[in-house]
Formats: sequence, structure tokens, C-alpha cells
Amino acid sequence: MSMEATQFRTLVETHQKMVFSIALRVTGEYGAAEEVAQDVFLELYRGSERLTSADHVRFWLRRVTVHRATDALRRKSRQPEAAAEEWMEDQHVENENTRLDAGIEARLEELLRALPESMRVAVVLRYQEEMLPDEIAKLLGQPVATVKSHLQRGLQLLRVKAAVTMKGYVRGQA
Repeated sequence: MSMEATQFRTLVETHQKMVFSIALRVTGEYGAAEEVAQDVFLELYRGSERLTSADHVRFWLRRVTVHRATDALRRKSRQPEAAAEEWMEDQHVENENTRLDAGIEARLEELLRALPESMRVAVVLRYQEEMLPDEIAKLLGQPVATVKSHLQRGLQLLRVKAAVTMKGYVRGQA
């Protein structure tokens, strides 16, 4: 038995930003993220009667989004080559500070996309979705120690890469 259209619309409106954002950060591509989000919500529509609470829906959406996004990432034969400007395409640059912020944000997105899949997923769930390591472990079906290791190594790799590639921004020369 499927849910009513109004209930489904409410669920989509409530969770679409989260689902798309996770998919975008994991896949690194806008189009792939849109496809993932559509697949996730279609699966939600087909199987929503199994979900018993709002927390269950949120957990399920995060889990399925991560799995679908990593599947999409694995199907690609190489890393995404999206230009940094693609991440900022809908933003209007108004002044020097906004340009600097946009440049930093674009660089950080590039660094995030360069992380190995397992580290990227852990970092996105921890710092974008503000999930605790034990919640991430449950969501991914991994030991907490593995999640903590992915987080630690992912952040360490981000710091090293940021130190090398963002020196100009740190010094205010960008």
C-alpha cells in the first residue's frame, strides 16, 4: 500500500535538500545527484509503509542516499572532472569578500571530491549532516572504529591538501 500524494509531497519537501546535498557531495556531480535523489524518493514512495516514524524516515533516507550515491560513483570509470565554478553557478558574486568566500568554498568542494569514497561519505555525514560516529556506523553498517578511522584519515588528508592548495587564500592573495 502506497502513501497518499500529500503525505509523500510533504516528505519530499521536508527532506529533498538533505537527500540532494548528500548525493551531490558523494557523487561530485549535479546531474548524478539529481538522479540519485529521484531514485531515493521513488524507492521511498514504493516502500514507505515499512517506515514507522519521522526518525526512521530520516535514517532510511540518509542510508539509501549514501548507498545509491556510492553506487553511482562506482559506476563511473574515473573521478568527476566538474569545474569548481559549477558548484557556484547559481550564486551571484557581489563584492570582493563574496568572491573570496566563493573561491574558498569551491576549493573545499574540490578537496572533498578528491577524498576516497569511504572517507568522503564519513566526512559528509559527520560535518554536513552533523551525525555522531556511532550514528554513521549504524547507518553504514560498519564498526564505529572504522568510521572514526575514515573521519580521522579523511580530515588529515583534507588538511594536508588544503595546506598545499589554499596557501593563497590563507595569506589573502587569492
